[in-house]
Amino acid sequence: MSNATSTNRTLSGKTAWILGGGSGLGAASAEALAARGARVVLSGRRADALERVAARVIEAGGQADCHRLDVIDRDAIAASAEAIGPVDILVYSSGTNVPRRSLCDLDGRDWDRIVEVNLSGALHCVQAVLPEMRARSAGTIVIISSWAGWRMEPVAGASYSATKHALPALCETINIEEGHNGIRATCLMPAEAATDVLDTRPNPPSPEARARMLQASDIGETVAFITTAPSRMCINQLVMSPLHNNFYTRT
Repeated sequence: MSNATSTNRTLSGKTAWILGGGSGLGAASAEALAARGARVVLSGRRADALERVAARVIEAGGQADCHRLDVIDRDAIAASAEAIGPVDILVYSSGTNVPRRSLCDLDGRDWDRIVEVNLSGALHCVQAVLPEMRARSAGTIVIISSWAGWRMEPVAGASYSATKHALPALCETINIEEGHNGIRATCLMPAEAATDVLDTRPNPPSPEARARMLQASDIGETVAFITTAPSRMCINQLVMSPLHNNFYTRT
């Protein structure tokens, strides 16, 4: 973890709450934001995973706290938001999918769980931080969607695609309703990234394929770029992919 080199882009004194902070894109976002001086608060279901990420942040000289919760628990989100205090940056990277995802195989309970985690959890976290952001007339929200939220892709499945397509609409609504309050939202839509979620695919990609994908650190650095942009600037949507984009080359 390296220190930020530009004092006018530092996040020193800011608090960043990262949902899904125990692994993958959330963990990488936490490390990138902490490297720029932010105090990061990590939330997710697995306390051991959160503590491992926090330990890495602290070992590198950053500040990190953990608040374990399940993003489908609205009361737990509200309680954590109150305990954390004012949040300057919200990063929602929680997401899930299932192997049996085609319309003919998808179970209704799996659909409900995916909607709760990928979409409803994002809404509840946004609603939990908005009052304090409004009070300070400032706040940055980054919701990590997916390439599947930008273009339809057969491997994603109906529930994942539906929820990820809804997230840009949520971010645009935030910008419409809250921009005059100094609050901005970005929907970040990365293509394939080499994280554990790939293991839920019916046919997980090989190590060689994963090496050509975006890495978690690529997304983490992009989140840092978004959150350190001048306050007059709103990056409404950002789509990113590896140079070897499987969604273009797949036959």
